[in-house]
Amino acid sequence: MVEERDSVRIEVDGAVFRVPRGITVKKALELCGYTFTITPRKDGLYAPCRTGGCWSCAVEIDGELERSCITPVRDGMVIRTDVSDRPPLRILHGPQPHSVGGKATPWSEKRKGLYIEVAYWAAGCNLRCPQCQNYHVTYDNVSAPITPEKAARVITYHRRRYGVKGIAISGGEPTLNRRWLVEYFRKLRELNKDEDVRLHLDSNGTLLTPDYIDELVEAGCNNIGVEPKGARVETFMRITGIRDRELAERYLKTSWNAVKYIVDNYREEVYLGVGIPYNKAFMSLEEVAEIGYKLASIDPEVQVCVLDYRPVFRRRDIKRPGVFEMLKVKKVLNEAGLKYVIVQTSIGHIGP
Repeated sequence: MVEERDSVRIEVDGAVFRVPRGITVKKALELCGYTFTITPRKDGLYAPCRTGGCWSCAVEIDGELERSCITPVRDGMVIRTDVSDRPPLRILHGPQPHSVGGKATPWSEKRKGLYIEVAYWAAGCNLRCPQCQNYHVTYDNVSAPITPEKAARVITYHRRRYGVKGIAISGGEPTLNRRWLVEYFRKLRELNKDEDVRLHLDSNGTLLTPDYIDELVEAGCNNIGVEPKGARVETFMRITGIRDRELAERYLKTSWNAVKYIVDNYREEVYLGVGIPYNKAFMSLEEVAEIGYKLASIDPEVQVCVLDYRPVFRRRDIKRPGVFEMLKVKKVLNEAGLKYVIVQTSIGHIGP
């Protein structure tokens, strides 16, 4: 005989429900008829990372903002799902000064040994890359979260302290918490009014729909890096750990469309950089050439930064590409028609 699972009483938006004990608030809300999406939007419930880092799924629990994806239900819990009147939160690492920058840091600003921007790294990601190069940030769900306003004030202080033009946010994946990110860039623009400031977003691009890009640019973001991961869906799935082919196709298409949309609509307002992760364990030189031709057809002068993915996290079996291998990758991309190609190597960045 199977025993009936113990249940608890919760209140959600004024209605009372009984749900199984031992499940998360997110699962309880779904059992109560609420729907979560994985695509960040201006309102509604969404849970893109499902590990607790991005705080996108936050709801009010007994008067406090908390993450529904990792918080267990308990008897008597009172939940409010509309938290638009509460400041959004996000876990960040940093800020730290950076002497190299990211995918979209203009190559002309890179000065060996000197700081060129200050950066945050945001926890949480919608991908599950087995060779995640920043896993200690991506999967952090225990550090204290911070509001967009406080984050903007702190990093602006550090920008002035180090005397740099660039203020960057990377991850993880910064675009997961849309409301947080837009408010962050708006506050940055208020605090940094000089014309040459770079408000820099580095993203995998999988969630950067045209309306999202428009909102970010309107908020002040003028420096965007996008990393499409590959040209083929199979490669994208191999790199990202996404097993749902339909979702992988959607993510890959959105990322490539983001590159083209920024070039077509914001060529003068936004400095664009495109990142390509490379390791022969998951990408051939033939596909590198495909990526090169695809990018050259969009804009042959777009800045391209190729990252030499090293053995880390759950892919310690792979071997970091050598300098000459990375120079070969650069040659392939240059021959495809791309003018500004930078490759990351064990001895530093080479190019364009």
